[in-house]
Amino acid sequence: MDYLVAVPILVFFLAGLLILTVLRVSGIVRYIPNTRVGVVEKLWSAAGSVRQGLIALKGEAGFQPDTLRGGFHFFFPFQYRIHSVPLVTISQGKIGYVFARDGKPLAPSQTLASNERSDTFEDVRAFLQNGGQKGPQRKLLRDGTYALNLAQFVVLTSDGTLALNLDRTERALFEEMGKIISERSGFTPVVIKDELDRVGIITTHDGPSLPPGEIIAPTVGEDPANDAMFHNNFQDIEKFLRAGGFRGRQYQVLVDGTYYINRLFATVELIPKTVVPVGSVGVVVSYVGKRGKDVSGEEYRHGELVDMGCRGVWLEPLLPGKYAFNTYAGQAMLVPTTNFILKWSKEVTREHCKQAAMQRA
Repeated sequence: MDYLVAVPILVFFLAGLLILTVLRVSGIVRYIPNTRVGVVEKLWSAAGSVRQGLIALKGEAGFQPDTLRGGFHFFFPFQYRIHSVPLVTISQGKIGYVFARDGKPLAPSQTLASNERSDTFEDVRAFLQNGGQKGPQRKLLRDGTYALNLAQFVVLTSDGTLALNLDRTERALFEEMGKIISERSGFTPVVIKDELDRVGIITTHDGPSLPPGEIIAPTVGEDPANDAMFHNNFQDIEKFLRAGGFRGRQYQVLVDGTYYINRLFATVELIPKTVVPVGSVGVVVSYVGKRGKDVSGEEYRHGELVDMGCRGVWLEPLLPGKYAFNTYAGQAMLVPTTNFILKWSKEVTREHCKQAAMQRA
């Protein structure tokens, strides 16, 4: 009797084990935890293989643009491989950098990929169909959690590099990128504290070159009322370039505050504020600006003076105080203005003469 009961149980167990094995090997059913993302790789397709790029947008064999979120998913047997990858998490107060493996190539003058039309990284299909470019992106990832397709995007964070199937060549590339970002303190925002009395000098590495004869890029996109071009202190690269910004050292400086700046786009140098002490004025000699008209007047015979913002010696000096002055764009020469008044007293003079006569005697 025990034998008759045990055989069906064993057969049922073996059948269940066989079914589970077939389901596992064939890939018919896959479970994705809610804390991970499923990257779909199509092993074969009637549409053939991808002819160009990495991501299969038309159902070809290869990495698919759409990802899987948490739960059970069902597939045609032996056609798909599912890669389970972690969610991308950027810690509070940190910055993440994105590299796109597929997309349109960069223009010869570009350093970073434009995100003007494709600014979402969580929808690969929309990113590619809207003209997203391959390579390092201008847009940053701020603190938060993102469900990204890590076959298409590589994310560099302070904790490491997140990607799918990095080979030796790619690993070396992203290690070098991470090293450059770390050297520029690029995984954290730029913080300028008021007690340090510093200003930030910006040098951008993307955009058109400066015209011949210019050494400092002019200020652009500084009006908050113009939303289309206000780049908010170089934090929005697309608006900076749309406003006509040039690559190179910038005239506009950063003052006290916190700034989320892509350090592959711009580097920041902190210099002391210009201090004009009491009893002095700062005569400004500007190296940049438009060529101004001499406003010194006919009675002034010591050279030409120009209005503020023009190239040359400014008519109006800097009064005592602290200034966020770009010393790469000009020089503030301190000139004393204290008056010394000498008052002679007859009594003091007679006493001094009397003492001098006694000493000679």
